[in-house]
Amino acid sequence: MSFDLKQLSTPKAEKRNQTSTHHGIELHDNYAWLRADNWQDVMRDPTQLPADIRTYLEAENAYYEAAMADTAGLQEELFEEMKGRVKQDDSSVPSPDGPYAYSSRFEEEAEYPLFTRTAREGTDETILFDGPKEAEEHEYFAVGLMSHSPDHSKMGWAVDTNGSEYYHMKTRDLATGVDGEEITKDVGSLAWCADSERFMYAKVDENHRPSKVFLKSPDGSEVQIFEEEDARFFVGVGATLDGKYIQISTGQNDEDEVRILPASDPLAQPVLITPRRAGHEYSIDTHGETLYITTNSNDAENFRIVTCDLSAPGEDNWKELIPHRADVLLVSVIVLKHHLIRLERHNALPRIVVRGLETGEEHIVDFDEEAYSLGIQTGYEFDTTTLRFTYSSPSTPAQVWDYDLVTRERSLRKEQEIPSGHNSADYVVRRLHAPTDDGVSVPLTVLHRKDIKLDGSAPCLLYGYGSYGMGMTAGFATNRLSLVNRGFVYVTAHVRGGDELGRNWYEQTKKAGKPKTFNDFIASGKYLAKEGFTSEGQIVAMGGSAGGLLMGAVANMAPNLFSGIIAQVPFVDVLNTMLDDTLPLTPGEWSQWGNPVENAEEYKIIAGYSPYDNVVAQDYPPIFALSGLTDPRVQYWEPSKWVAKLREVTEDKSPILLKTNMGSGHFGKTGRFAYLEEVGLVYAFALKVAGKY
Repeated sequence: MSFDLKQLSTPKAEKRNQTSTHHGIELHDNYAWLRADNWQDVMRDPTQLPADIRTYLEAENAYYEAAMADTAGLQEELFEEMKGRVKQDDSSVPSPDGPYAYSSRFEEEAEYPLFTRTAREGTDETILFDGPKEAEEHEYFAVGLMSHSPDHSKMGWAVDTNGSEYYHMKTRDLATGVDGEEITKDVGSLAWCADSERFMYAKVDENHRPSKVFLKSPDGSEVQIFEEEDARFFVGVGATLDGKYIQISTGQNDEDEVRILPASDPLAQPVLITPRRAGHEYSIDTHGETLYITTNSNDAENFRIVTCDLSAPGEDNWKELIPHRADVLLVSVIVLKHHLIRLERHNALPRIVVRGLETGEEHIVDFDEEAYSLGIQTGYEFDTTTLRFTYSSPSTPAQVWDYDLVTRERSLRKEQEIPSGHNSADYVVRRLHAPTDDGVSVPLTVLHRKDIKLDGSAPCLLYGYGSYGMGMTAGFATNRLSLVNRGFVYVTAHVRGGDELGRNWYEQTKKAGKPKTFNDFIASGKYLAKEGFTSEGQIVAMGGSAGGLLMGAVANMAPNLFSGIIAQVPFVDVLNTMLDDTLPLTPGEWSQWGNPVENAEEYKIIAGYSPYDNVVAQDYPPIFALSGLTDPRVQYWEPSKWVAKLREVTEDKSPILLKTNMGSGHFGKTGRFAYLEEVGLVYAFALKVAGKY
């Protein structure tokens, strides 16, 4: 079914030209006024949004609702279908910690979980935090942290109630269930001290950057422990798994610095592990007085592991334990009392490697499917011989396993239940490789029903991200079945910019290399059409955040390849955002995209692909953009400006829709069922442009 735009009143954003000059180049922006000058105030209180901007956004919301009105029944059908795949009284596998085991569970129809604990053996449940009750007065409700003290007597809990990710925290007495009166505001991260009375936390500043670390005492008094004065670096705190130390970490995308101090003496001078330098990424784990450091130093692009004594942490004292391997990416590390566990990725597939610390003996935990997702969970305990890991594939529901590191026995603790039914045998999962013009092969994870014809007639949803070295996993997602069961081929394109094929897969796309991400996605779509999985013009592209940048770029570059584009909280105004150093993420992102403020060449590179700056008068496919008014990561005005400019050049020939969540941020609606409403809307758009309902 097509869009009937003639009957709709199309919003027209007023043009108010704003001109700035950078490196002798004039930059004109007709829609810069959509960026509220008081955006920091709006983040905390959305009612502070200027009236003219609110009027425009509300007009856009009314327009999208009218354009999608004929899918109301489909949206409800999709919602009920997806809800039917959710186990109503679901619960997590308890995580043991000393005398207790901590977990969460949902009750029937509940949007939010109960956080609970039992005796370690599983008896005598206590509800520590009642999510439905705490959320009942809030339209938006997101838990930021839930952290119990080392002696299990207290719990710190923090929530965000408008989507801005300004989390406010209270401490709760777990014996009585009563909260203290003191509210700790703008908490970025938390670490309890060994005495279970004091805690350290990173505080978010007025520009939404965690920049200071405080030690807080039970009487509410605070002492500043650390301050990061360079706006490029964000600060975080966390306790080490052995419980002996607290880390103060500062970092950006490709530059880290870690300090450590005793959890028993939080006023001690923090010990710097090694000073930061451009391009050096590292993280630490502690084991008594030994440090285990995961680092990319000495050209270890895919990372290596070194050790040293805490008393002499400088790089001159680092001893190599696990060397760098050009074909294996070291994804994450857990150090336990007797074992070191590595999650690695080889040829775009993950694996677990277990090493005995006393013996040095290693073995691999591997799996048989052609494409799958794997994750390791740290847990609370350091002195344990049990590793918990998760496994799924696009056709196999998620499983939680406990693995005995000594006997090598696996125990299935939980398997995702699909109440409405699911038969993995009805689906086909494949790993394909799409060739590109510059000679690389892009991995594709493909899911489709076994009974569809691969003759080019099927529509395809092609998903991509491709930024920050964040690889896309080949995991199970029940929602996708609503498209696949209606004849879609669902494909994840593991384009450059992620780390699926090693760190270089990401490094290639920094700064001037960014267009490789876009070219990979286009090559993926053309390959799928060539091989009969779909046809050109029958592909719905979808991506969010930095994946929304990908959507904006491919819309400009290859509009005829797509039947529709779904851009969720899309980072499309790249040039203006990278020129604005007051925004939360901008200074730390210059190493990723380039610094157009200081560097003329990097200005030109970004200007060459920034989606907003490269919108041209051509036929675009239907586009659906979604944003959140209080989003601190991709501010609402980016998709708003982009849509205004697209509608200007298309002259209403193609549906360009914008939905702004006026009471939420980057992650849309909260609640496990409320979230499905937005998924249903997005999928209804995909089905509509594909003519599949």
